Amino acid sequence: MSKLFGTDGVRGIVGEDLTVELALKLGKATAYVLKKYYNKPLNIIIGRDTRISGFMLESAFVAGACSFGANCNLAGVVPTPAISYLVSKYKFEAGVIISASHNPSKFNGIKIFNRFGFKLSDELERKIEECVFGKNKDFLKENSFCFGGSFCCNNALKDYVDYVVSTVKNIDFSGIRVAVDCANGSAFKTAREIFKKLKIDADFFNVSPDGININEDCGSTHIENFAKEVKNGEYDLGVAFDGDADRCLAVDETGNVIDGDQLIAIFARCMKDDGLLKNNTVVVTVMSNLGFFHFAKSNGINLEVTQVGDRCVLESMVANGYKIGGEQSGHIIFKDYSNTGDGQLTALQLIKCLKNSKKSFSSLASLMVKFPQILVNIKATNEQKQKYYNNKDIEEYINQKEKTLGKESRIVVRCSGTEPIIRIMIEGPNKELIEKASKEVANRITQLVGV
Repeated sequence: MSKLFGTDGVRGIVGEDLTVELALKLGKATAYVLKKYYNKPLNIIIGRDTRISGFMLESAFVAGACSFGANCNLAGVVPTPAISYLVSKYKFEAGVIISASHNPSKFNGIKIFNRFGFKLSDELERKIEECVFGKNKDFLKENSFCFGGSFCCNNALKDYVDYVVSTVKNIDFSGIRVAVDCANGSAFKTAREIFKKLKIDADFFNVSPDGININEDCGSTHIENFAKEVKNGEYDLGVAFDGDADRCLAVDETGNVIDGDQLIAIFARCMKDDGLLKNNTVVVTVMSNLGFFHFAKSNGINLEVTQVGDRCVLESMVANGYKIGGEQSGHIIFKDYSNTGDGQLTALQLIKCLKNSKKSFSSLASLMVKFPQILVNIKATNEQKQKYYNNKDIEEYINQKEKTLGKESRIVVRCSGTEPIIRIMIEGPNKELIEKASKEVANRITQLVGV
């Protein structure tokens, strides 16, 4: 059986991988599986980002879910972390966000949260896939005569904004000037209100979504132009979100981009100084920069290292009670406040750290020194990704290449769970050596998987 769910829900190009028909089936299957699981009628809260395909896919999913007895509460355009928070606040059985996060507008996705605001378990996703692919005979025989309804969830935005604001209450943010890049995504609905309520002096960029321009040359995945705006505008810092506002990267006053690893280093040090770093431990992934590992060692901070994906990070945090974890991409989880990455919450925590430190942002970010790092993306189909997984020659080649680079260098290769690419990351102290190695590794993988 094929696999629908990747590391971050069901993703694909709209009209090709992700169709109206598939969204309808997912709505039906989700309602059927979760109704059986909870043994009660379902209330689902559903949101979307600003993509032009969002309303279409939302309508199809809602039609399917309602036809199997679920009540669908529509929150409209909201950040992904808003759905994670609100499903628990409203005591609903599930939450759904129609979004492809940082991807271009031609992509979209359907991500499902359980009643606690966590992503669905692998087992529940598998059961939903069985229904969608016609492998569940009871589902195929199901004839629902108890239809659900569709309702507007009018307080969703306000409730989410109020909650995010509450995470930094009693902080005086005067004297700090901030630039905010909303990526023409869902943060355009919430960021102004959040910063206004906290009386933060802020200017907003990329807040005119047209359905097509989400993440287009803006936001956390295209931050170069925004970095120039921050420097030229003489801001104390800039914060940039992605299309569904679950990521945050930053820019210091000199125009340097501060990535997720550097932000986590800042937070970890602040939390340790305040006695809030549970078990003196931070959770990161194998893709974190080597500089972060050196930072942790020199600051007496323990690391828990997981596979790539905020889901893996969260699982470790929940299992061990850790308070902070995240990824270089800007997915950062503050477990005391959220069960998923939240870009706007991260931005507020950063501004709080900056305010309390009485330092410039560039000085604060110097806690961690990044190693040179080369990232290469190879376009690959699912079949080509499978060839990579099954090819022992690639594994042996990478091991040998890593040895030639030396102990202070490393190579990490992985298949993306959200995009049709194989990612190669090489880092080490010698930039020229890792640049050469990155080309050689990319060429070898390309040959062996038939790209």
